[in-house]
This record gives sequence, structure tokens and C-alpha cells, in this order.
Amino acid sequence: MRTSSNPAFRSLPTTQGGYAGFDRQAGMMGGAAAYTDVQSSQAGYGRADVGERPITIDDIVQKTAITAGAALVAGVLTAVSGLYVLALPAFIVGFIVSLVLIFKQHLAKAPMVLLYSVCMGVALGGISGLLNAQFPGIAFQAVVGTAGVFFGMLIVYKTGAVKVTPRFTKWLIGAMIGVVVLMLFNLVMSLFGINTGLRDGGALAIIFSLVVIGVAAFSLLLDFDAADQAVRAGAPARFAWYIAFGLMTTLVWLYIEILRLLSYLRQE
Repeated sequence: MRTSSNPAFRSLPTTQGGYAGFDRQAGMMGGAAAYTDVQSSQAGYGRADVGERPITIDDIVQKTAITAGAALVAGVLTAVSGLYVLALPAFIVGFIVSLVLIFKQHLAKAPMVLLYSVCMGVALGGISGLLNAQFPGIAFQAVVGTAGVFFGMLIVYKTGAVKVTPRFTKWLIGAMIGVVVLMLFNLVMSLFGINTGLRDGGALAIIFSLVVIGVAAFSLLLDFDAADQAVRAGAPARFAWYIAFGLMTTLVWLYIEILRLLSYLRQE
């Protein structure tokens, strides 16, 4: 059984077999039917009911594009308008909405998911606007970098260049825990006026930021695999919004870290 490092995907049904690519042969889906029935019942939403359309890759792609597009538009409008003061309240609202969606999956429909996306777009737009004023062009570079990492990891997943195995999942989750612990340690030390060097823009900070970006990038593989499992398990089509939300949480994290790294490099 594989579990995603993304908390939004923890309850997705898991299946056995295949790693590379969203598309699977029909025979493989049939062979895992009994197993996915058990897993989907544990996940809490089950397979699509009779007369209800099961989720497809097109559903996931469409909802993810809408969600990411909403965040991008909100971010651009915030940056262009100069309403950077909205960044903090928007981030707080977005964070609260994300917790609600993680623990109350039945609420993961278009209104709530788009609310999260717009709030995070406003928050990131405010942060990007401030940094862009200091380092012209940095926001655009961060957007391009995030998109590049996303599509690059999608290609890696579909070609099977890196296989999402239980061992890989455990390694990645361990790496994420290590990164979070170091971030919390840096935060606590900063409260006492102690500089750990992890976020001061120096050589150590650049190395740490590259590590975090790497962990975030590889976590996309787990997100893709979790979405793949939902398709093979025959989850209801409405669940595409929840998968889009899960992917957005990783993209937000990735964008922030790429933006941070670029700011370090501009200071050199």
C-alpha cells in the first residue's frame, strides 16, 4: 500500500501493481477490483454508485487547470493592484479552508476548492509583488519554474523513470519530516535571535532551499500516483475537485520555495 506525503491525499484508495503513467490497461484494473473495493470502503467515499460516472483523467486535468488558473489570476490581480496588505489575511483564510477540506472531504466541491485557490493566489500575489519590486522579474521566473517542475515530474511519472514504490514513499515522507523539523528549529531559534543560516540567503540557505524544492518536486510523484489510484479504484467524478485541491497544496509549497531560492540568488 502506498500513501501520499500530501495530507490531502492520505485517504485516497490504494491499489497494487503499476507505477508509471495515469493510463492503465483494463486488465490491470479488473485484477485489482476486489482489493480496491476494500480500500475505497476504508477511504470513506467508495466507488462510484450505479448511475454515477466514475472519475477520469480528463476530470482531474480539467479541475486542476481551473483551480491553478484561479490562483494565477488572483495572484496577478493582487500583484498588479498593489494590494499586498491582503496577503496575510488571505493566507490565513486559505490555510483554514485547507484544514476544513482535509478533514471534511465531502465539502471539497467547486466553491470551497476555488475559495482556497483564490485565497492562496492573493497571498502569493502579495508576496510576489513585494519581492518583484525589489527583484524585477522574479515572480514570472518563479511561475515558469514551478510550471516547469510540475510538467517535468509528470513526464518522469508517466515514463516510469522514477517508480513510486513503498520504499520510495517511506524515504520521501522521512525527508519531508526532516525538512519540517529543520524549519521549525529555524523558526524557534529565530525567536531567540539565533541565526541558524537556513534562511539568511547564504550558501547554507541556498543548499537547504534546493533540498526543499527537491522534496516538494518528488512529492508531486506521490500526488500523481494517488490521483492514478483514485481513477483505477473507480472513485466518483465529483472527487476530481478534491484531487485538484491536493495538487494545489503541493504547487503552493513549491512556488513559495522557488521564489525564496530566486530571492537568495538575486542577493548574491
